[in-house]
Amino acid sequence: MYGNFWDNLKNAFKHSDNSLYKLIAINLLVFLALMVVRVIFTIGGLGDWYSDFVQYFMMPASVSRYVFQPWSALTYMFMHEGFFHILFNMLFLYWFGQLVHQFLGSRKLTNLYILGGLAGALFYVVIYNLAPYFSNSVDSSLMLGASAGVFAIVVGAATLSPNTTFFLILIGPVKIKYIAIFYVLVSFANSAGANAGGELAHLGGAMLGYLYVTQLRKGTDWGIPVQKVGLFFENLFSGRKSGVKVSYKKAKSSSSGSFSSFGKATKKDTDSSEHDTSQEEIDRILDKIAERGYEALSKDEKRKLFEFSKK
Repeated sequence: MYGNFWDNLKNAFKHSDNSLYKLIAINLLVFLALMVVRVIFTIGGLGDWYSDFVQYFMMPASVSRYVFQPWSALTYMFMHEGFFHILFNMLFLYWFGQLVHQFLGSRKLTNLYILGGLAGALFYVVIYNLAPYFSNSVDSSLMLGASAGVFAIVVGAATLSPNTTFFLILIGPVKIKYIAIFYVLVSFANSAGANAGGELAHLGGAMLGYLYVTQLRKGTDWGIPVQKVGLFFENLFSGRKSGVKVSYKKAKSSSSGSFSSFGKATKKDTDSSEHDTSQEEIDRILDKIAERGYEALSKDEKRKLFEFSKK
């Protein structure tokens, strides 16, 4: 990715390999747009109209209500109800999204976010309609927020490289697998509380994040349908033709909390590895990173991984 955070965010839609900042930008733009509409409607004495309007884009727990607004399974994951709600979601998306981007690439990061949001919505609806505890509130319950998609990315990152370390204020170095476990346990503990719907969505997203990465290691990419839809609209506006390449690639991470890129390969290195690095060998290298960290790789393995990531 290019430049610093604000430059990347400002130019989010000018680069193709930039889905992390596109996701952040879309969430921020939707938040600002809804805030402006809410203020205008409220000042104009139309606050109730705004509430009715925004509900058509939130995820309902009621199946009968969802039938009349199926788009809400997608729109809800880009909506937030307050400053701190969006702040913490975007911080987690940024921190953990960098790691997923470096391991899997831009498109698979989007796949993980969208599938996590859809899995969160599904889990929320299923539990609300099956659990007796929610029987009195299922018809009136609505949900919004990026948390399910973000949880998928958090758990996906922890599954990819569990021993990568983040340095937390007042705590110090913590492996991301413990961060992910902590937040999953908090969501489970609060799944019968005031924000039960949101917490259940977190759990659905977390499960998807783990399953997505484990299936990807086996050669199955659950995100291909999402990727095809994205490519369709991308090519629709650009006039390009392209296919979907299924691979588990682009791993560029160390086992520390800082994210760094590989050095440049020489022409000799490029020529010698361009044709002899198989997908199976790359998968083996990526599995080694997930288990022991990037620094555990040999010089030859690092070279092959770098060359493969450029394809």
